[in-house]
This record gives sequence, structure tokens and C-alpha cells, in this order.
Amino acid sequence: MITRKLGAALAAGCTAVIKPPPETPFSALALAELATRAGVPDGVINVVPAFKNVIEVGKEMCENKTVKKVTFTGSTGVAKLLYGMAASTLKKVSIEAGGNAPFIVFDDANLEEAVEAAILCKFRGSGQTCVCANRIYVHSSVYADFASRLAERVAQFKIGNGLEEGTTHGPLIHARAAEKVTRHVEDAVAKGAQVLIGGKSIPDTSFFEPTVLSDVPHDAQINKEETFGPLASLCKFETEDEVVKLANSTDVGLAGYFFSRDVGRVWRVAERLEVGMVGANTGFLSQAPIPFGGVKESGIGREGGHGIEEYMNTKLIVFGGLGMQEK
Repeated sequence: MITRKLGAALAAGCTAVIKPPPETPFSALALAELATRAGVPDGVINVVPAFKNVIEVGKEMCENKTVKKVTFTGSTGVAKLLYGMAASTLKKVSIEAGGNAPFIVFDDANLEEAVEAAILCKFRGSGQTCVCANRIYVHSSVYADFASRLAERVAQFKIGNGLEEGTTHGPLIHARAAEKVTRHVEDAVAKGAQVLIGGKSIPDTSFFEPTVLSDVPHDAQINKEETFGPLASLCKFETEDEVVKLANSTDVGLAGYFFSRDVGRVWRVAERLEVGMVGANTGFLSQAPIPFGGVKESGIGREGGHGIEEYMNTKLIVFGGLGMQEK
């Protein structure tokens, strides 16, 4: 994630100050060390780890006039705070904030492919990516079949130490993340959802069982905010118009996915989804050259493809007095 930002900044001729997440600072520090060993001059790539004074560091980066650009990946709430602070100097800002990705399975979908894509899209990294499927909408005519197949695949997962053979999924980033998944499960079940597999955290750890919920009502909390955990939430729908409306009924719009073998529907739904990135008949989006980013409250600007433009300014230079003089 750092390299996607840093690569564009360096290519544009910028130096950079990196503030890594307080939970995972070592990869950023290792990157800076490797850059030094590779011959990158001192002062080009700088890392400022922060844990207790995160707010102060963020404020300094956003309000200091020496800093000409701020880029951030994280929650929408923090993104808004940084955006507000950066407004004090009207510096350039690019943001990749939260998502709440819909994953739609139409009645003409290839269910085998849709299930495998849902596994990849929902459960990689134990559901801790911003483009993970968060709301899985399945047409009523194929709902039971899809739910059964998905639960069967998830039942094969094994949580544990990633260095141990057979482990498929590790812990969440911290205990608070596991507590959020628990709240989403309990809220959905209280409103009528059924637990098909999983549904529990492992006491005194940040592990949470890979989980599939069926019959999740549309007013459940999981449909309103990003879970960021291994929880697949299944909701029924009847018509294309209905599911597109449901998919767009959120303030964020980072990624969206759907499965259909109707070419006309593929183009129609792809255009109607209010997201920055669409996966049609695939659950995988991220690639180095693509323009990665969202719309609405999921962010501003793009990374990857076209990303260098975020670190440059357009300047007009008009030359006069260069015409041929008459003799």
C-alpha cells in the first residue's frame, strides 16, 4: 500500500514522509532501510512511526506549509478529519477511504464461479481489505443453492498460526476488530439472520471464525458499515432495479461486484453501480496499473494507473516575443 503511493511520488520527483499505522510500523521501516541500502539518498524517504501522538503527527503533516501533498488510506472518519486539516493550506489531497462493497449474484450467474469469487473477495486476509465484499445480494431463485455452496466451502477453512501447516486464516489486526465482527453478527441474528457456519470469536484472542449468515435483513448494521472481518452476509433480492438501489444505498462507493451471463445486464449494472471500481464476473480488482480509488465518501483521486498525476501540478507557460521580426 505504501509502495503504491511512494512509487508515484518518487517518479514525480517528490520526497516523502511516511506515517505508518501504529499497529504495523515494521514494514515501512524495513522499506526505508532497503531504500538506503539501494542507494536512495538520505531525506528522500522518511518514516515517522507514531502511536500515542498520532493526532499531533497528522495535524503537522496536514497543516505544515512545507508539505505540498497529503495522501491517506484508512477509515472515512479519519479521512474527513485529515481533509479538514489539509484545507487550512489548500494543499493537494488524495484519499482512499472506507468501502462497503456489494457483491451481487443474479439468477443467470455461474454459481460455481460466483462462489469461488466470493471466497476470494470476502475472505482473503480474513476479510481485512477495503475492497472486500461486505454485502452479498443473491437472487431468490438461486439463493439456497449459493448459500449452501458458500457455507460448504467456508467450513473447510482453518484458523490458526500462519506458520502451521493447514492454516488458511489468521487473526484480525487487534481485539477491537474481532469485537466489531461480534457486534455485527449479534445485531444481524437479533434481527432474524441465521448462522450457517462460524459466528464466534476465540476467547482472549483476536481470532474470529469465518462466518456465513443467511436471511440478513436490509436494516442490519453490517449492511450500513464495513465489517473488515471474515463475515459473509447474504441477502435476497428479486429484481435488478431493487438490488441496484440496495447496492447504492450507502454513503461510500469504493468497489462493487456482480455475476451475470447477460451481456446487456453486465454493461447496464456496471454503469449504474455508484462505485469507483467494478468487478463483473470476477472477485478480484487490484492490479498495479489500474486507477484504484472510489467515489462518494470512499475518497478522492486515484492510485496506480494515472497515480503520478496526484503528485504533480499543471502549469501553463505562454511565450511571447518569439515571432519573426520584419526587416
